[in-house]
Amino acid sequence: MKSICLILFSLLLSGCAGLPKGIEPVTNFKLDRYLGEWYEIARLDHRFERGLEQVTATYSMNDDGSVRVVNRGFSTKSGKWEDATGKARFAGNTDVGYLEVSFFGPFFGSYVIFELDKDNYQYAFITGSENTLWLLSRKPKISDLVKENFLKKIEGYGYNSQELIFVNHE
Repeated sequence: MKSICLILFSLLLSGCAGLPKGIEPVTNFKLDRYLGEWYEIARLDHRFERGLEQVTATYSMNDDGSVRVVNRGFSTKSGKWEDATGKARFAGNTDVGYLEVSFFGPFFGSYVIFELDKDNYQYAFITGSENTLWLLSRKPKISDLVKENFLKKIEGYGYNSQELIFVNHE
């Protein structure tokens, strides 16, 4: 639990500034198609995520119209599952993939979907800042084409792809 909370706290602190420079969120976004379980395929390394494998994020609707977010991962250090529950809301228009996520009360961090498989919602590229980056997929493995597209796109935005952690889902 501690590791997941720290992950989310980092997202909060690093994402408070809004949209990362040069990155535009996807448009024509459909939240109902985005809901459900996603596998974390890759991420930038953070000390609070080290040792977490089989990481997933599950999104569902709350009664108040916000999005329930449950992040879950297996800690290789403790040998236990860790999870954290938060909520997300749109930062602006509901058809733009730009949300704010909170796991700590009134404080929200940016959650920017800057690439999305718009036909089938099978993969998503997400950031909150220059220090946070994720590749999510509906399945625990992605095609080489999606991986290559992700690497090319993030390098174009100035991220160092050599710093990525590819998450074990075995």
